[in-house]
Amino acid sequence: MNSKKLVSLTFDDGPNTTTTMQVLDLIEQYGITASFFVIGNNINAESEASMKRAVKLGCEIENHSRTHPAMPEMTAEEIAAEIKFTSDKVEAAVGRKPRFFRPPYIAYNDVMFDTIDLTFICGVGAEDYNDEITPEMRYEKIMSQVSDGTIILLHDAEGNFRTVEALKMIIPKLLDEGYEFVTVSKLFERNRLTPEHRTIYTNVHQ
Repeated sequence: MNSKKLVSLTFDDGPNTTTTMQVLDLIEQYGITASFFVIGNNINAESEASMKRAVKLGCEIENHSRTHPAMPEMTAEEIAAEIKFTSDKVEAAVGRKPRFFRPPYIAYNDVMFDTIDLTFICGVGAEDYNDEITPEMRYEKIMSQVSDGTIILLHDAEGNFRTVEALKMIIPKLLDEGYEFVTVSKLFERNRLTPEHRTIYTNVHQ
């Protein structure tokens, strides 16, 4: 059994040169790791720098589609193209293909399970795409849902400074409570669990 409680911090909708970098500043400051679920169309020569920095800090880059569409409305061919584009861009930038996928809007169906050969990830969130949710509200929402093995779902979309402010409370509080921050792949590895097909994960524990 693990001596520490584990938690996985994850971020959707990057990469970019502003908010993603601010999140990475906190990750570096606290010596923790996270997983970034990126949108392929956001990957360019400038934003690649944030992905490379993330990997250098021990973080992982995962797949969140190319254009953030409502995938259940798409054909298998369209879905496959969305995934391949982003996985190829990630591999070209950081030398590793994504192993995990977070469906846009957490909307998924059997066609997606049949088409996408990646482990589906969800997580506990704080509606932090909504500007009306204050940093304090984001902090309270996350803290009320975390337990050993929880995957936290937040967004590093450009301009989302409220989540950066919330992280300044969330990270030290969870550290104080004895949590260790690990990437999604480490969360499975440390719990000796093999990801199952046709399953979407919010919590991973023994």
